[in-house]
Amino acid sequence: MEISFPEVWDALAAAVPEREAVVFRDRRLTFAQFVERSRRLANVLLARGLRVRRERAELAGHESGQDHVALYLYNGNEYLEGMLGAFAARAAPVNVNYRYVEEELLYLLTNARARALVYHAEFAPRVAALRSRLPALELLIQVRDDSGEPLLPGALDYEEALAAASPAPPGVTPSPDDLYILYTGGTTGMPKGVLWRSADIYMAAMGGRRQDGRELASREEIAEYAVASEGRNRAVLGPPLMHGAAQWASFITLGMGGTVIIPNETRRFDPHDFLSAIERERALTCTIVGDAFARPLLDQLARASYDLSSLFVVGSGGAPLSTAHKREFLERIPHVTVMDSIGSSETGAQASNPSNRATPVSTGDFRPLAGAGVVSADLARVLAPGDDELGWFAQRGRVPLGYLDDAEKTARTFPVIEGVRWSVPGDRARYRPDGTIEVLGRDSVTINSGGEKIFAEEVEHALKQHPAVYDCVVAGRPSERWGQEVVAIVALREGAQASEVELGAEAAKHVARYKLPKAYVFRERIERSPSGKADYRWARAQAEQAPAAPAAGGGQASRPARG
Repeated sequence: MEISFPEVWDALAAAVPEREAVVFRDRRLTFAQFVERSRRLANVLLARGLRVRRERAELAGHESGQDHVALYLYNGNEYLEGMLGAFAARAAPVNVNYRYVEEELLYLLTNARARALVYHAEFAPRVAALRSRLPALELLIQVRDDSGEPLLPGALDYEEALAAASPAPPGVTPSPDDLYILYTGGTTGMPKGVLWRSADIYMAAMGGRRQDGRELASREEIAEYAVASEGRNRAVLGPPLMHGAAQWASFITLGMGGTVIIPNETRRFDPHDFLSAIERERALTCTIVGDAFARPLLDQLARASYDLSSLFVVGSGGAPLSTAHKREFLERIPHVTVMDSIGSSETGAQASNPSNRATPVSTGDFRPLAGAGVVSADLARVLAPGDDELGWFAQRGRVPLGYLDDAEKTARTFPVIEGVRWSVPGDRARYRPDGTIEVLGRDSVTINSGGEKIFAEEVEHALKQHPAVYDCVVAGRPSERWGQEVVAIVALREGAQASEVELGAEAAKHVARYKLPKAYVFRERIERSPSGKADYRWARAQAEQAPAAPAAGGGQASRPARG
């Protein structure tokens, strides 16, 4: 089916108008109210001149013919309204990392060619400082918060603008070709805008499939699917909506006629607030991003008791979730399934690894979803189960058009293999004989030591099996002997101690000895993005500062250095 997001939402609002769509603090918006507010925002954008300037058929894959609306927001109903409002105006929403400093923000808004910016008042001083350097930015819409920052000159107040706008459907006809733009996290390089057709990302990751994987085939089926769910799927959202995993989880929930519950605390992840939301709202599912969210949640469950009897699935995506953390979830909440999913900005959802008390718990091996596969290292062949060679984790079918304004990177990432266009964003993988796929990690953070490729994520998983390790990241640094050597940057649990020898002994149970760290750096915390992704540029800097002592030194890790 070829369909746009506004058409999907019109079908949902007609089918379940009084069902709750979004719960945030004191707001409980029904589907009808949510769609009306999004239409009002769309009419604000249209009245200010945002529009489609060139239709998709006139453009190459890396080009956009639409105006772009940047969303510089914490989590809240305004973020989801901003996305749908932009779609309804035939503008393209763009995610902005709210932790960016001025130069990073300037890069992204310039690269994205943002014409409108919806931002929380807290960020007004930063917006004001950059405004003169962003000539394409014509419309500012400021969302009130508790920061006390006044409305910038010339900016619109979000709620006042919506109140004054028409609630009628916008006077433009959306297209399945209209863009969804998702900027990559930029943890290993500069962020890039991934361009998706709305119809493709809807089916690939944002609610266009039934739970059995079949695509919804008509507007009538969308409505029937939502009605049949009876509103049971109430989902608590952990990661920030500026991250693809949170956007996808939200749209999947809403596409089923379910309710997205946004915890009260939005500036940081608060495990008590998150668990209280599950308890209070009787949530069926919750979404986290890997170990960075899992560890504080598990620590909070050890400190306090919550009624989580309604919870059926703990979903994780966007970053690795270790075997140790999966096991601990199943010990503390034995009735749940831990659903570990993998995908990327360039592929959508690709594969999953469900764990419960009745199944073996593992990390790094996944059951592929429709269109996922492994292609050869030289990008010449499509591999199959039984082919043991190391290749690339890839996706075919509904994949992006390309990277915004980057024809060269588009051609590299989306090659044609055996007559089919694939997305190959850079994760190394191999098939197992049973058809599952072992995903080893991003090639850009692979360490080449003595001619052997060592994948950072597998060493991180191994170290996290030690009970004293709270978090860790692995990076390479130059070595005269090996070319590169593995360095582990480790944050220990509060009050815990572990020597380098002890950490190495635990890791040696899970990976070959040549993959073990040659040195360890201890820090109070590991730098990650708000979405839980490791900052490998920071990690490499820490690794290069570490002394050249061998890991076998055996000293106790005592007070960590700050950094």
